[in-house]
Amino acid sequence: MADREDEDLQMALRMSLQGSPPEPKRSKPRDGAEESQEASNRRLQRELMAAAAEKRIRAAESKSPSLIPRVEASNKSVGASGVPVTMAEAVRTAERKVLSGEELSPEMANQLFTMVFGSGVSKGILAQWSNQGIRFSSDPDTCLGLVQHEGGPCGVLATLQAFVLKYLIFFPQDLGHVSPNKASHSLGQRGVLQSSRAATDNFAYITDERKSRALVLSMVEILFACGNKKRAVVSTLSVFSDHIKDGFEGGLKNEMIAKALEGFSLESSSDLQKVLRVGTYTSQAAAFDRLMADLPVFESRMGAMLFLISALLSRGLESIQADRDDPSLPLVTAPFGHASQEIVNLLLCGQAVPNVFDGRMDLGGGMSLKGIPTGVEIGFLTLLESLNFCKVGQYLKCPKWPIWVVGSESHYTVLFALNTSVQEENELEEREVKIRKAFDAQDQSGGGGFISVEGFQLVLQETNVNFPPEKLDNLCGSGFIVWSDFWQALLELDKSFGGLKDPSGMMGKRQFDLFHFNGIAKSVSSGNVTAEGEIPLQRPRLCKLSVSVPPKWTQEEFLADVSSSSSNPGGRDVVAIEVNQPTPPPQHAPLVDCIRTRWPRAVCCWVGDAPSIV
Repeated sequence: MADREDEDLQMALRMSLQGSPPEPKRSKPRDGAEESQEASNRRLQRELMAAAAEKRIRAAESKSPSLIPRVEASNKSVGASGVPVTMAEAVRTAERKVLSGEELSPEMANQLFTMVFGSGVSKGILAQWSNQGIRFSSDPDTCLGLVQHEGGPCGVLATLQAFVLKYLIFFPQDLGHVSPNKASHSLGQRGVLQSSRAATDNFAYITDERKSRALVLSMVEILFACGNKKRAVVSTLSVFSDHIKDGFEGGLKNEMIAKALEGFSLESSSDLQKVLRVGTYTSQAAAFDRLMADLPVFESRMGAMLFLISALLSRGLESIQADRDDPSLPLVTAPFGHASQEIVNLLLCGQAVPNVFDGRMDLGGGMSLKGIPTGVEIGFLTLLESLNFCKVGQYLKCPKWPIWVVGSESHYTVLFALNTSVQEENELEEREVKIRKAFDAQDQSGGGGFISVEGFQLVLQETNVNFPPEKLDNLCGSGFIVWSDFWQALLELDKSFGGLKDPSGMMGKRQFDLFHFNGIAKSVSSGNVTAEGEIPLQRPRLCKLSVSVPPKWTQEEFLADVSSSSSNPGGRDVVAIEVNQPTPPPQHAPLVDCIRTRWPRAVCCWVGDAPSIV
């Protein structure tokens, strides 16, 4: 039977190299014999394999004719070593190179394995990383998110999730049948959409096809960023043979991949080397097509591991080690197998730097620590900053899009907004900074906080502040102007005259919504527990937070500043500025501490259980 299948496949490959290939040979049962169901299934599989092989070779020949061996009338040709090989062997060799990718050498596989896991990795950590697919949640309330069932790969999944949200929220028009090489924003070349644009928070309407395209566009963007915008390396599995890709669709394809992976366990670099195949792409469109075709592999239990390997190889193993401060440590941290900050930074900015501050930190003596080199599309916030263990730089705090990977001591989640305006600076705070800068420029008192009348006139001209004559006389009556008096007068002066009085009563307070997604599948309060004590529903969690950010100069802070100041010569009464805006009672969770590293003084509230970052 194997010989018969081999003959059919060789016949299909031979015919595919002819100018006008006839229909592939079809197996038929012997005359007068009734074909069994098993034989029928085997015949159908052979036909699919033959047709698929013919289709692949024809496509490969038209794209890269130099890679397909030219077969003469003879069934034999000469290999690279000078040893004659059969026509079928030559065709199969070219087919593997063109379509299935190259094997890694044992040396490179060992280097890759050691770089990721180190030399003493436990079987438990290896199981975590080889049993996590990249799949969207089946739960309608969290269907926009990638679900995590195993601990460890959350850094890969959360970062990929953040880029997926970028496409789903801000570039929905690119999720139709658009050529990926036209999506120039994927490499940071496209301008920001209208900052006032807000997407809907009804995520259930997003189709599976659009989510798949968003996922693949995200993968292409990340891999090309790792490859210095010049290349992407895509890692796949040898068990994902091309006849499976072309011969079967949908759930059956996933079932066949799962069946092929049965019994496979990742325990050493040799295990990785046996199943891993890699291909390099310099075209975004070609990489997009490859990833779309291989999407079932990334949905399989090896998906997260394969995407991490793709990113590492896209960057290059030598460049990865050069990015790091301590290349001797594994990228997956012991003892729990979490993705290191270097992995997260690689996926965020294309370099495996270990720190989250901007640029480099010079330590002297020719030593330095490496941080984020430039602005990024997706940001990062961490609970560790609120605990004073690190300082996140402006590159990560203020990304191009209002989406942040959120790190805790043991897990990565995602925070995002539907409107880019959440990143805009407070209008009144910007105005206050400008006026204060102009005032300080005229302060000749050595920091005493007062200026002359002549200097005051220059400040008013520079900042376009127009006081009524009586108010101006009052301020200048003593021959010098104190900042606290000037500041109080600005709070009472309408914005149309250059002051800071807000007729809305908000007094610079900002209000907006944020969403938090935790991809780890946990029991949720809405899950139904049966009388028999069955496990409640396991699903990710999406939480909406209402955020209120008061200005830096709240009424209480202003009153405190004035009462502690010794420079109030007129003894004027402070006019209280009423802010009659009802606010819900504030709530607290560790996520709020992360949010306050980006928006100091933020007050948050939500409905239901507190958002979890673990």
